[in-house]
Amino acid sequence: MPTRKTDPRPGWDEYFMDIAHVVARRSNCSRRSVGAVIMKDNHILSTGYNGTPRRVKNCFEGGCPRCAGKVKSGSHLDECICSHAEQNAICLAAEHGNSIGGGTIYVTISPCLTCAKMIVNAGLAEVVYGGDYAFLDVVGALFREAGVKYRKFAPGAKATASKPKTITKRRKAK
Repeated sequence: MPTRKTDPRPGWDEYFMDIAHVVARRSNCSRRSVGAVIMKDNHILSTGYNGTPRRVKNCFEGGCPRCAGKVKSGSHLDECICSHAEQNAICLAAEHGNSIGGGTIYVTISPCLTCAKMIVNAGLAEVVYGGDYAFLDVVGALFREAGVKYRKFAPGAKATASKPKTITKRRKAK
């Protein structure tokens, strides 16, 4: 009886998260490199990385005054002109006419609240993230209420999505 060989290839989660890390290397932000990959049916629909908007001087060239300064991480966010990886991936998909509804986004860190709102409104069904970001509790609550599955990437672990919270309306008593 022949021995069954183990598949040496990475699993889908590892594959897409590895690609997100490569995409992050294109980031032009001088503070943090983040990458995102949107996929559906195991096919890449869009990628994005963080940095200044198109036709604006790159962050590492002084394009973003906040990032060029010495402000503490997490402060003066209203002064940052950089777009996040998730935002860029969603916008790029829209520009090219790629429907991402029902897809999964892989991102190297957990989304901020603004990106979470975009993910919900874009119709993405699942978020797989790497490291934790400061707004995780608020973002998790939003995803649960909106029915978006989310989970932290665990290399080598079997993929198990979070269960979205089911919202039920109470019936009026007669």
